[in-house]
Amino acid sequence: MCGKEMDYIQEAFDTNWIAPLGKNVDYFEREIAAYAGVKAAAALSSGTAAIHLALKACGVKQGDIVFCSDLTFAASCNPIIYEQAVPVFIDSERKSLNMSPAALEKAFKKQVPKAVIAVNLYGQSADMAAIKRICDKRNIPIIEDAAESLGATYKDKMSGSIGKFGVFSFNGNKIITTSGGGMLVSDDEEAIAKARFWATQARDQARHYQHSELGYNYRMSNIVAGIGRGQLTILSERIKQKKAIYEYYKNAFEEIGEIEMCPIASWGKPNYWLSIILLEPDSKIKPLDIMLALEKENIESRPVWKPMHLQPFYEHYEFFSDNSDAIAVSEDVFGRGVCLPSDTKMTEKDMARVCGIIKGLF
Repeated sequence: MCGKEMDYIQEAFDTNWIAPLGKNVDYFEREIAAYAGVKAAAALSSGTAAIHLALKACGVKQGDIVFCSDLTFAASCNPIIYEQAVPVFIDSERKSLNMSPAALEKAFKKQVPKAVIAVNLYGQSADMAAIKRICDKRNIPIIEDAAESLGATYKDKMSGSIGKFGVFSFNGNKIITTSGGGMLVSDDEEAIAKARFWATQARDQARHYQHSELGYNYRMSNIVAGIGRGQLTILSERIKQKKAIYEYYKNAFEEIGEIEMCPIASWGKPNYWLSIILLEPDSKIKPLDIMLALEKENIESRPVWKPMHLQPFYEHYEFFSDNSDAIAVSEDVFGRGVCLPSDTKMTEKDMARVCGIIKGLF
């Protein structure tokens, strides 16, 4: 927390607007929309809820096919199952580790989906121009899962503003947090208004409680939105801090040939949400060795996301890769990657300690 959050929270208490209504919710929606460069936004209880409502707004129904990035967290694709639709997973490319346009094109040759969920992994945009060209030819909407990439850019556009819908998350681990919450954004103001309606239990405009459609309890509270408004004021500072952490690790590991940093694609600027290292395939040191060595010193690290096509729940769904090697890109990255501590509260001493432990293994 930066301290400014309490001003907005106190205002909510002083005016007695605690529930999912109030000035903070209205203003947070406007502020995020303005920051992302879109016309409208709906403040919701989570990024997952935002993906769910985006799928509904795209008309996804039972039996429909939805293409989704393979290398991601399960929240990107779980809402497909909520609507009883069918996920199909698309492999990564190596420039950004995000959805491969070549693999996407390959999937399109076999079937046409109702929507495509393109994830901006670890704070970096996918190659949205290439993905958009493929989808626009078939008039298929893109849901841009920018849960990890608020503040990143693709060319001259903000992450989350390029697809038909953009999704942000304010979970506790994101670059700014509201403790929990999300945002659905779009230039389609009518679709966002409909999403707000669904998110408020689809209550009709009537004197009595009347519901003509299925609704959800997905709206963000005025307290949570107040936290978000305070956090948004320091987003640019957070991005600078995250970049400094990435650069520190990059410089520290330059002398170790078996370690490379997660690639940064030339088409945009990331928000450096998490600093990821990839070990060379023939490295004697493995990701688990690093995680256990850090764990012994009470330092947390994580594997990269386990690809969806390897998950027990999703392993029977189709998966498309354009990689000519024996192993998919997403699977290769999962086997070689480690997410290093990337908290903006870390000091140089903290980072030196992390790097010292890892270097000691080599």
